[in-house]
Amino acid sequence: MIIVTGGAGFIGSAMVWKLNQMGRQDILIVDSLGCSEKWKNLIPLRYSDYIEKDDFLELVLTDQLDQRFDLGEQGIEAVLHMGACSATTELDARYLIHNNFEYTKHMARLALRSNARFIYASSAATYGDGEDGFADDENALDSLRPLNMYGYSKQMFDQWAKREGILDRIVGLKFFNVFGPNEYHKGDMSSLVIKAYHQILETGKIGLFKSYRPEYAHGEQKRDFVYIKDVVEMSLFFLDNPEANGIYNIGSSGASTWNELAEAIFAALERDPVIDYIEMPEHLKQKYQYYTCSDVSKLRQAGFKQSQTALTDAVRDYVVNYLMASKHLGD
Repeated sequence: MIIVTGGAGFIGSAMVWKLNQMGRQDILIVDSLGCSEKWKNLIPLRYSDYIEKDDFLELVLTDQLDQRFDLGEQGIEAVLHMGACSATTELDARYLIHNNFEYTKHMARLALRSNARFIYASSAATYGDGEDGFADDENALDSLRPLNMYGYSKQMFDQWAKREGILDRIVGLKFFNVFGPNEYHKGDMSSLVIKAYHQILETGKIGLFKSYRPEYAHGEQKRDFVYIKDVVEMSLFFLDNPEANGIYNIGSSGASTWNELAEAIFAALERDPVIDYIEMPEHLKQKYQYYTCSDVSKLRQAGFKQSQTALTDAVRDYVVNYLMASKHLGD
């Protein structure tokens, strides 16, 4: 069985979708559905069972998982731990510690004692302002300075895993700016693509944050935008390559401006770009990343060969085949 935590969420449900394409349905999804609409991500997917995250943790801590799910001789093949609070603006440190640090430790211990593959979500937010670059060097973990508590909660587990000496047996994935279908429930944390899509339909234009650094013109701040379909290909590479362990960047290995992304969205809608540059909220100004760009050479050296989708092609696929068609992955 493959366990996918956060399996109803954006990246988690996309991983289940890809596993289904690979012929896998022996999947246990762990999540917390609450009152959001992420349950809709599950409808087209095929999986063997679902359990709420608190109930799952109780089974893990009381060693009753096998009794509840009858894992049999094969047991757990892998734990894909994508579940976490992913809000970069979350201020409740206690909540983030509980969800992003402590829970991840429990999942790591479960996988290790089950001799299962453990692949977990770290984050590019751990790199902070990027002044020291974006190389996924485990020896440089302690020098990273995240700009928000979300990033630090992810950094805490990376550092814990290093101190515990288990990074040579597990895989951490530092996701950059992921966008694509199945992020519909994320609200303020969703990508510019879905936000801009609705803004353009409603107003004919979109708003981008102004720059407050002289070296960046408005809209010329750069991010590593990576398509969800590429993300799951890179992430699930580690299922079939157990010799590849440690922390890896998951990105496009390039940096595009917000203007370029906006223009790609307008092009997908066959409209001329109309962009307003708006003031950035004060609370974000000191925590804003002006440049991110993944270095995926370590992933390539591990054996990942597949090329990645060009930004304009990825945006068009998302807009035309999912947003305009009101579809989820698997529909």
